[in-house]
Amino acid sequence: MAGAHTTSGPGLPVRRLRAALVAALAVSAVGGAAAAAGVGPFADRTVSAQPPSAPAEEDWEKGADPFPETSPPPTTSPSSTATPSRTPTATRTPRPSATTAKTPSARTPLGERLTVARIGLPTALPHQQSGYNGLPEWARIDTAAAPDGTLRVAWPASGSIHVTPLTAALKRAGADTVVDDAAEVSGLIAHKGGFALLTRLPDSNKWNETAAHLVRYSDTGRLFDTALTGAATHDTARVLTGQLRWNGSKYGAYFVVHGAGGSTDGHFGDKLRYVSSQGKVLDGGWDWGCSHNQGTALLPSDSGPFPSLCGEDWRSGIFVSTGIGAPNEAPLISREECWAGYCGGVPGGFVRIGSRYAVAFTTRGAASQAPDGTGRGYKVTARTQTHQVALRFLSNASTPTGAVKTLTSALSVDNVNVRLAPYGKDRMMISWESYADAKCSQGTCTGRFTGTHLRLIDTAGKFLTGDLTVKARIAGDIAPLPNGDLVWAYADAPPDRTGPLNGANPTTRTLSVARLAYAP
Repeated sequence: MAGAHTTSGPGLPVRRLRAALVAALAVSAVGGAAAAAGVGPFADRTVSAQPPSAPAEEDWEKGADPFPETSPPPTTSPSSTATPSRTPTATRTPRPSATTAKTPSARTPLGERLTVARIGLPTALPHQQSGYNGLPEWARIDTAAAPDGTLRVAWPASGSIHVTPLTAALKRAGADTVVDDAAEVSGLIAHKGGFALLTRLPDSNKWNETAAHLVRYSDTGRLFDTALTGAATHDTARVLTGQLRWNGSKYGAYFVVHGAGGSTDGHFGDKLRYVSSQGKVLDGGWDWGCSHNQGTALLPSDSGPFPSLCGEDWRSGIFVSTGIGAPNEAPLISREECWAGYCGGVPGGFVRIGSRYAVAFTTRGAASQAPDGTGRGYKVTARTQTHQVALRFLSNASTPTGAVKTLTSALSVDNVNVRLAPYGKDRMMISWESYADAKCSQGTCTGRFTGTHLRLIDTAGKFLTGDLTVKARIAGDIAPLPNGDLVWAYADAPPDRTGPLNGANPTTRTLSVARLAYAP
């Protein structure tokens, strides 16, 4: 789809699903003229790799505190051989050095495996946004690795999405590719010499909303731009909160849709589309799945449907949707208290380890649950006010096994932004943010940030390391490198969940890129 070349204009607001659904449900009907014809949904351009006003790229200086506080951090670190507890005490490791060349071993504390590089940006990155009940949430920043170990980082700017190329050594590899008029990073795949991005672009429809697009670039230009919503399928994409996966021959794109006609008019559901390497929409997937999806999860598969999970308000919880969309009998991961725009359980990571699958998620549990009389829905009362961290395993792509394993338990601490990534062939890294002295109302909790927690766990959910707590955070997809290292990008800024986000979204001109080195 060709479009005009634009370099300025109003930015399209990127909002998480929960905030968008709340706003949408407050309006019974939306009118207005369609968007003007001819608006360019896509334009190709690049920007200079290192503008004079941007900070120079640098690694952490040895001994410098990358997360400064008003008082010095402790100098002790957790022992990798310590016996893990159900609710481990958070400790801070020594400040890591990016100059360490020694290959870590299984006995090396996590803090000594973690390094961070700084990348200057050509324009401002708005790194926080107003989420459910107005509380700040991180703007999504996805990191993806190509088979040759090079990386791409996708991040939002005003009125566009930037994709920054990095070497395997976390150095800038060239100028950003800029997708003009794009809103929301919702999935990124790095290819050798290019990338694919799931995002939203301007569209003409009854709601005056954006459309879901899968776009692919090589280093020499755009390869394709495939619309995944439109008039023919009676849907739009007001938000995506999606997942994009690649199995070597085709993409799976799983995202939220808004009905724009037909039987789903005005409702929110989810959609799974498969797309070829040339941008052709393939058979499979579905047009309408989970109701008011609060969180998607997707994994690639060499054959058959891609394994997938969703969070749904009607059936109230997290469910397996692999190959089936969302029928009434979808396998249950965790029953949670949910309503339109909110769910106590949100998937934060879905990985395959050997023949098993694992999903990490927030949970408030269920003190009571009962069918609501519709034949599908449930009424659930949450067990806790705060959100805890949980893990559940599946014996295959669609069969949960065992009970939910809760990894935290302090009722005065709220835990959010749960992440899970493979660490080698038989371990995983799990991460979450914690907020102490939590005060909760209507599904959201305010509190004092006490750090981002990193731990290694095995395929049974057992803690294998001490608790590394840092001021860094994880805002999107984590990239496993071919050598087993984990890399993710973020904005180095203190989170504040003491109240609603007021005023303009805070911005930064520096991208921080963390690497957790693999230790056999």
